[in-house]
Amino acid sequence: MSPDNSGESRPKRSRRNTNSDSRQAPAEDKLRLPPQNLDAEKSVLGSILLMNEAIDEVGESLKAEHFYSDAHQKIYAAIHKLYEAGIRGIDAITLAEELIRRSELEAVGGPAYLAEILETVPHAAHVRYYADIVRDKWMQRSLIYACTEILADCYNAADDVESLLQSAERRVFSIVEEQGGTASIAISDILMDAFNRIDERLRKTGDVTGITTGFRDLDEQTTGFQATELIILAARPSMGKTALVCNIAEAVARKSGKGVLLFSLEQSNLELAERFLAITAKINGHDLRAGNLSEDQHMQLVKASDDLARLPLFIDDKPGRTMTQVAALARRLHRRSPLGIIIIDYLQLIEPEDKNAPREQQIAGISRRLKFLAKELRVPVVALAQLNRGVELREDKRPRLADLRESGAIEQDADMVMFLHRPDAYDPEDRPGEAEIIVAKHRSGPTGIIRLTWRKEFMRFENYSPMSDQDFNL
Repeated sequence: MSPDNSGESRPKRSRRNTNSDSRQAPAEDKLRLPPQNLDAEKSVLGSILLMNEAIDEVGESLKAEHFYSDAHQKIYAAIHKLYEAGIRGIDAITLAEELIRRSELEAVGGPAYLAEILETVPHAAHVRYYADIVRDKWMQRSLIYACTEILADCYNAADDVESLLQSAERRVFSIVEEQGGTASIAISDILMDAFNRIDERLRKTGDVTGITTGFRDLDEQTTGFQATELIILAARPSMGKTALVCNIAEAVARKSGKGVLLFSLEQSNLELAERFLAITAKINGHDLRAGNLSEDQHMQLVKASDDLARLPLFIDDKPGRTMTQVAALARRLHRRSPLGIIIIDYLQLIEPEDKNAPREQQIAGISRRLKFLAKELRVPVVALAQLNRGVELREDKRPRLADLRESGAIEQDADMVMFLHRPDAYDPEDRPGEAEIIVAKHRSGPTGIIRLTWRKEFMRFENYSPMSDQDFNL
């Protein structure tokens, strides 16, 4: 007789099970059993006992805590332990010995219950389907418990609604992360997608197979920003990082017709709008801020405004965004209007989910989630980042990978790392108006240095062309 056939006689839940059914349920639901399928659970266990290699079919996605029955959790954990020890003759006898060693045989129902499990398997070859049922029921229970905890928090909390929202997002996101299951796909299932991707590149003219940046030499070096890539653009303050990504954002929106989502965690949307206007209209940024414009410049501004208004540019300037919020907003917008690129200005200003973790660990978590987002939405994600002050103490002030502030994980997660460097930021006489994009890491291509022209008065970067001194005194 199963020790879990009724709600009244279920064994005590395992303490280490974070999604344990012992958590408090709403009063009206106390008489209702949580979603579960004990027959499917027994069929998984029985299939493995009859055909040990079946554990390879389900072991990647199914964990002990996914079982509703505490007895089944213990049995599955014991089977796993034997299998990991290299034992391939796992049956009711060897399993019983392992459970005796763990002092758990009687708790799971004894040898009689192990025999009952073996008798209930309809077909061992269907183990993956049984495991899917077990996992789906666990997912339902997890959502119920998450909602219960969110409900309790809402009743018990004070007025900190933002904390409530972040807590709710974390709870649900932890379940979503578990939902992925296996990511292993046979190459035969991938080859068609690979061929379609190659054919798409062949149909394109020129060397740019990804999203164009608007800069000829950068596109030639990188073949454009590719879908699923995490691209880090790092520099010291006042080098023009934001101006550069505004240039790129405009080019992507204009040339690809796809949406551009720019998270501005430092500047307001009005400040960015003025940047876009100055870039597009080629109007001196200082004059724009001072309101010192001629009639012709005003007309240029009106024309630029009309032009920009037609572009699929989206700006989010809410400070303190968490990665959960960034990802949720990006997904929502991507469903409504397919995105061509996501830009984060800048990475270190994203609010960490765990405020008590070391800073390096926080940054590592953020960069990892940005890479996940790029893969999920299949768009390039460009994240700006700050560099350490050590750059300015060296004679050669060109940035290096070791200069990335706070975390080597940024370099590890990134498909491409670019540094923006302007010699005239340190010495006005050193190559004035010239900027360098240093491609220091490129997972899928060459590294190198690309030169650009910096038009400070317009807050605008352009394709490189040698300029005379008087060109910078407009």
